[in-house]
Amino acid sequence: MGRGGDPGRFGPPRTQRAVPAGELVLEEAPGARQRLGEGDGSVPGTLLCTNRRLAFLPAQPPGSRSRILRSEHDVALPCIRKLVAASSFTKPKVLTAASTLKFIPEELAVFCRDFRLLRFYFHEHGLAPQAFRVANAIAQAREAAAWLGDSGGGHGGGSCSAGDPEEKEEEEEEEEEEDEGSATLLFESLRDWEEELERLGAAGWRVSAVNERFDMAPSLPRYLWVPSGLLDHDLKRLFGHFEERRVPRLCWHHPGGSDLLRAGGFHPASEPGSEDVRCLEAVLLGGCRPCVVADATELPTLADIQLAHLKLRGLCLPGAVGEERWLSALEGTRWLEHVGTCLRKAGEVASLLAGRSCSVLLQEPSDRDLNCLLASLVQLLGDPHSRSLPGFQSLIQREWVAAGHPFPHRLGLLRRNSPREEAPVFLLFLDCTWQLVQQFPAAFGFTEWYLLALHDSSFTPYSSTFLSTCQRQQGWGTPHRPRSQTYTPVNGWRDPPGVSGGLGGVGWGGAIPPLPPVWAWGLRYSRQQRARFRNPPVDSFPDPGTGNVFILTKGTLSPQPLPWRSGRPPPRLSRWTPSLESLGGGSSLGGGTHPPPSPPGGLLLPCSAPPSLRLWRRCYLRGLPEAQRGRFAPSPAVLAEELRVLQDQLRSWRAQGPPPDPPGRPQTPPR
Repeated sequence: MGRGGDPGRFGPPRTQRAVPAGELVLEEAPGARQRLGEGDGSVPGTLLCTNRRLAFLPAQPPGSRSRILRSEHDVALPCIRKLVAASSFTKPKVLTAASTLKFIPEELAVFCRDFRLLRFYFHEHGLAPQAFRVANAIAQAREAAAWLGDSGGGHGGGSCSAGDPEEKEEEEEEEEEEDEGSATLLFESLRDWEEELERLGAAGWRVSAVNERFDMAPSLPRYLWVPSGLLDHDLKRLFGHFEERRVPRLCWHHPGGSDLLRAGGFHPASEPGSEDVRCLEAVLLGGCRPCVVADATELPTLADIQLAHLKLRGLCLPGAVGEERWLSALEGTRWLEHVGTCLRKAGEVASLLAGRSCSVLLQEPSDRDLNCLLASLVQLLGDPHSRSLPGFQSLIQREWVAAGHPFPHRLGLLRRNSPREEAPVFLLFLDCTWQLVQQFPAAFGFTEWYLLALHDSSFTPYSSTFLSTCQRQQGWGTPHRPRSQTYTPVNGWRDPPGVSGGLGGVGWGGAIPPLPPVWAWGLRYSRQQRARFRNPPVDSFPDPGTGNVFILTKGTLSPQPLPWRSGRPPPRLSRWTPSLESLGGGSSLGGGTHPPPSPPGGLLLPCSAPPSLRLWRRCYLRGLPEAQRGRFAPSPAVLAEELRVLQDQLRSWRAQGPPPDPPGRPQTPPR
């Protein structure tokens, strides 16, 4: 990190910090203090404003090294929602790039989009110039910060002077972290897609490179899972019949034989020919299995999600509402209601996949928001591998990043966006996942600390994972390919052996992303912090009817013809409306009889009723330190230590005997 464009170190000469290349210190205020809460004191340190973030570095003992990338003490500039300067001589002022600060601030309050409230104050008179400059620098840099394209010319890795023994120690730690994350598939190469398909055991499916140049569907990933019997030439017939050309494709295969697919909405003007219908039936009804369409009509809309999140964020500010009305205000946000709706829908789909050999098609008009959420939740409920740490990271890479979820738009981190594009669907998914971790803590290989780190990382510009809206925008779609690649009419261009898309590997065509993926946790979190991410591992899994298409609505199934032409309402016959509770019973979708299957192993069925849903306090109430006190221990070791201290106190009180009765109080007669 440099200052004013000059490379070098900042702070005391003895301190050396690993920082991303291309980041510059604009202003700093040594001697500032960060408040820990009302009456909890403060921590001395240095407040920094760079061209990417606001950072606070707590004071370190002489000779020690501090890793500057720490989620507790820094915030990305796009993540700052409001900046307020306060003084004892005037009323607080909201700072913007166009505002003029006419007083020396004694305190800065930073309201963040991730629910944090950071408060810094300058208690000494000698800090007045630094306080004034750093406050203006933050306001100016916040307006000038560009979310996309601000990665500079290098990587987001650490940069220290060569030959430093402490640097070697840090590199060893980062290499260890890279080994831990090597099992995470980024789904940027053909090998990743083939490896995951082999793990799923989906014998009737193959990897198609029909969209390798992103010319068939710009927002879809380069590779797709399609039926083995469907040629790429025939698959091309389907793209024009779906919104944003997002055709049906496999996203998960259940061990019992069921398939989970996802697609965009049917294009209203599509008029397919007979060959087009045949190709679509080959995708939806592969192997003469019945197909159930589960659309997003029962899920909250993007506007509902955004409104609920805004209300929740306002409720979690200090003094927003009295304690006696807080629970009713929380219910009024409808955030937990939306969480329950998503969990209930995912449970229905997961039960359907586990109980029968069928295909379930998740259909959403854009296929880039609620389908990402629902597909991920269904796999969390039905696939134990997705509940491991590398499996969960691979799940997000496939169903969110590669599938084209517009992270910058939905998180509201692009200033040029209209407010209507903002809707934190990914944050809703993380809350749903947190609810599952609370209900089934032993079933997951990661903890609440990991989810909190992932929540905060979605707002930070230190990784390539959340910076783009699709694979094509990530810069991997270069037309230049290595000469060793081979081409076949069915599979298209194939990567040569040894080209891997895993964490830390070189991507397709030898291209290197400007920033590392978010899964390189060692760049931002210490070894002790990362140790909190993991849960101890736990170990674990059921007939088809004729080829029909059904629709899943409010827990019932009804036949659904392919809705190619608008104005033709689908028939809803009462004889085809079995409830989900009867799906494991005697009547199958096609009319046969089968004995009730035993509950499949590895399936989680969450409770989505309001009493079972809780507020994610550690995430949402970070601006209220008094609400956090005493609720969480930072680690099992600290929890054990607190328990030991309480047990010692209890034994000492018991040894002292009961306290004497106060004077004048009548003695209780013995019984």
